[in-house]
Amino acid sequence: MSMPSARPQQPSFSSGPCPKRPGWSAETLSYPTLGRSHRSSIGKERLKEAIDKTRSILGVPDDYRIGIVPASDTGAVEMAMWNLLGPRPVTIAAWESFGLDWLKDAMSELNLDPVSLKADYGELPDLSTVDPSHDVVFTWNGTTSGVRVPNADWVAADREGLTICDATSAAFAQELDWSKLDVVTFSWQKVLGGEAQHGVLILSPRAAERIASHKPAWPMPKIFRLRKGDGVNEGVFRGETINTPSMLCVEDYLDALAWSDSVGGLNGLMARADQNLAVLEAWASDRPWIDFLADKSIRSNTSVCLKITDDRVAALPTDQQQAFIKTMTSALAKEKVAFDIAGYRAAPPGLRIWCGATVEASDLEALTPWLDWAFDQALNNL
Repeated sequence: MSMPSARPQQPSFSSGPCPKRPGWSAETLSYPTLGRSHRSSIGKERLKEAIDKTRSILGVPDDYRIGIVPASDTGAVEMAMWNLLGPRPVTIAAWESFGLDWLKDAMSELNLDPVSLKADYGELPDLSTVDPSHDVVFTWNGTTSGVRVPNADWVAADREGLTICDATSAAFAQELDWSKLDVVTFSWQKVLGGEAQHGVLILSPRAAERIASHKPAWPMPKIFRLRKGDGVNEGVFRGETINTPSMLCVEDYLDALAWSDSVGGLNGLMARADQNLAVLEAWASDRPWIDFLADKSIRSNTSVCLKITDDRVAALPTDQQQAFIKTMTSALAKEKVAFDIAGYRAAPPGLRIWCGATVEASDLEALTPWLDWAFDQALNNL
């Protein structure tokens, strides 16, 4: 197969940190907080603005608390688990690598005995079996598996337990049912293409009441402490962060939020991700050598995971399949048409192409002939 002529304008399709918004440059950022304390009046003002704009775009209810916390989405999830788990039985639903990490945390670090609901990559467990008296930890959109929950209908409206939802690859790309979610976490490095290391933690009134009424049995690192006295440390949810944030990253997030408004807010962001997924679906529909890891009903519109179905490759041992994928992705990177699109290291061998809102559909359209070309190149090396 001959080499395609057109190239994507933006070849970054990484699943985190993800591509910056179209038209981004460092020169477009505002820098009023650089060199200033995050506890100065302007520092707190900009952090609070980031919280308020997050609420507005995502449609977070007014009585939910939003905080900016350390250590990306991982820190936000673990902060929720360390502060909230313990009083009730726990169910952990895991169908990709990070869900398995939360299960390991609950068992090995918190010494809980959770009910585990597991499924292979590309599938969902039977969420209808979740006991509404349990606290439940789950991932809305599996970044490493390309699987998302289609809705929150399985969550009981009159549940006794709390729902802790890792939504890092779903927030700003998929509709979240706030009435069914007590804790939501994400990192702005995903759908909005922000910088890494900062997480967002959103708490319902029920989750806040748990913090106020429950004192965990395990030691609590300073950066995890959400309880103050006999209640919630409310400063965290006014922009008074526990540790020092990067104000440059905050300015970058504010820029991404302003861009989100310019493309139609949440509806516009979701539409862009859906359109991007549709480009890959149209391309893959008549390619016998490749298919999606997940069924359409549960398929992610952000972290799109694909598997090689060609018999010549699928029959190879796993390590040789991984080598085949590396040959493909290395060829694409060398030609500067696609960076960082190999599947997650613990997932089945395949490709993972980010389709979040900061990706342009035209770049995906330009990419697809190159995927055919790279497959042909790798076959020649078998």
